[in-house]
Amino acid sequence: MIALLVRFVLGPLARAVYRPEVHGVENVPTTGPVILAANHRAALDTGVITFATPRQVKFLGKAEYFTGKGPKGKLMAGFVGGLGYIPVERGNAQAGLAALEAARKVLDAGGVFAIYPEGTRSLDGRLHRGHTGVAALALATGAKVVPVALTGTEKLQPAGKRIPRPAKIAITFGKPLDFSRYEGQDYSPAIRRSVTDEVMYQILEISGQEYVDTYHKRPSEGVA
Repeated sequence: MIALLVRFVLGPLARAVYRPEVHGVENVPTTGPVILAANHRAALDTGVITFATPRQVKFLGKAEYFTGKGPKGKLMAGFVGGLGYIPVERGNAQAGLAALEAARKVLDAGGVFAIYPEGTRSLDGRLHRGHTGVAALALATGAKVVPVALTGTEKLQPAGKRIPRPAKIAITFGKPLDFSRYEGQDYSPAIRRSVTDEVMYQILEISGQEYVDTYHKRPSEGVA
């Protein structure tokens, strides 16, 4: 019930209030497995992608989002479920494999899965080197990869603000990328790197960000 509320009530309401510019939505294939590979500017990026994409989108989310107690916990679980989150455990050796397997199930069923190849939000506004999980999924499932550029979402909810405020935001869907030419080579690190770099280049082309060929790390993680 909450999932339907999020998708069919809150979604149209959010679009009416924040009026995001949506470009290239016709580039999202209407059927078959699709990976939306997006830059990551803000915590609200997931909501923007969910509400702007014509097909239902799935994301990976912390398992604790779904395990809260009482009415508040149930409300949170229903809300993030409505946004398309799939619960995955984190902080153990098997977490990465479990996350890829959860994503693969969505794609094997012909669904749409969204991923942020940078791995974390960009704090400096630049586009950073992508992790190869996006390539692993595309090569293993044959899914088309649609590069996605989010612009201005970091202004929706500045630090210290609890309620999003109006801001000029845009989401652009690029042309779908087909990597079927690498069929059978999904375990090659070199091929995964090449595919990931191609995806990141296309995100760069439509986002207009400055590119940094290092993985992004938050200040507490040290310097890349």
